[in-house]
Amino acid sequence: MTTPQLYEELNYVNHSREKRLYYANLVLANPNLFTNLLDILFKTDDKISCKAAWVLEFTCKENLYLIIPHLDYFTKNMHKVHLDPAVRPVAKICEYLANAFYSKENNEVKHALTLTHREKIIELCFDYMISDQKVAAKAYSMHTLFLFGKDSDWIYPELKTILQRDFHHQSAAFKARAKRILKKLK
Repeated sequence: MTTPQLYEELNYVNHSREKRLYYANLVLANPNLFTNLLDILFKTDDKISCKAAWVLEFTCKENLYLIIPHLDYFTKNMHKVHLDPAVRPVAKICEYLANAFYSKENNEVKHALTLTHREKIIELCFDYMISDQKVAAKAYSMHTLFLFGKDSDWIYPELKTILQRDFHHQSAAFKARAKRILKKLK
C-alpha cells in the first residue's frame, strides 16, 4: 500500500477504539506502512494527520519496537504536530518511549533511544507543559519529564516550578496528576 492509498484508508478512521485498532492492526501486519503513517502524521495542517496520529498511537501501544527504525524521523518532526487531536497521541507515544526506556526489563528502546532523541522529547514535553495544550498532553508530558528527570538534574526543578505555577489554573485531572508527580519529586 502506498502513502496515497493509506491516506485514503485513513478517511475511514474515527474516534472509535474499534476503527483505530483495525487500522493499527493493518500497520502491525504490514510494518512497511509505518513510514507511510509517519509521512501522513507530519502533514500537520491536514486533518487526516490526526487520524494517522491515532493509528500510530495504537500501533505503538501494541508494538513500540516498530518506531525504533524511525526514531530520528519521529523526534525530528514531532514538534511540528499542532492540531489538538494529533498532539495527544504524540505526547502518549513519548510517554511510551520513556516508560520503555526506564523499564526494569532490558528492551530495544533502551539501546535505540539516544541522548539526542531524549533531549528532543524533553523539549517537546516542556513545550506542551508551558503552552496552551489540553490536559491529556500535559499529563503525558509531566510523566515523561518525571522519568527523564531521573538522569538529568535540571528537569525536576523546572517541572516542579511549572506544576506549582499552573496547579490552581488547571483542571481537576491536571491537578490529580500534578499532585502525584509533585509528591514523587519531594
